[in-house]
Amino acid sequence: MRRERTDAARNRAKILAAAEAIVAAQGVRGLSMAEVAAAAGVGVGTLYRRFGDRSGLAYALIDRREREFQSAFIEGPPPLGPGADPAARARAFLDALTDRTVGQLDLLLMAETAGPFARFGGAYDAYHGHLSMLIAQLRPDADAYCLADALLAPLAAPLLAHRIRECGVEVERVKLALAALLDGMTT
Repeated sequence: MRRERTDAARNRAKILAAAEAIVAAQGVRGLSMAEVAAAAGVGVGTLYRRFGDRSGLAYALIDRREREFQSAFIEGPPPLGPGADPAARARAFLDALTDRTVGQLDLLLMAETAGPFARFGGAYDAYHGHLSMLIAQLRPDADAYCLADALLAPLAAPLLAHRIRECGVEVERVKLALAALLDGMTT
């Protein structure tokens, strides 16, 4: 893997700090490439070359918390990390993923709706692989691959935002429903 140049790393840090400040002050709707570039003291072209578009910038803003979350379920303490039984790990994972999604819901909405398959790839693949492994441990005869998708589907940012913001569904209700789905799949 190629190392990032020092000036490029410095620009990236300035850009992300400016974008975070704009999101904190104005919300995701206030995030424009031109405003971020001006606040960071870089050209708009630099921003587009580095991040592609607003959704690429959103993913970069999401990245730090995503890395922390993945580290927690890969190597953190139980029940989210190794050492707990698969059912407890899966439940802890779904609860933590729900909280994580809600915590960055507007950024995830922007990122996940950038294209028809924008939600899938990197992080989704990690979640899917983790859940598939846990389901396979609980039910070796089950189609763990498709069941993992069924558990992740309710956590798509557009659906979760609609349920929470438009329908008044409480986050705890989402977690309980996911736990019920998991129980039904694994018993």
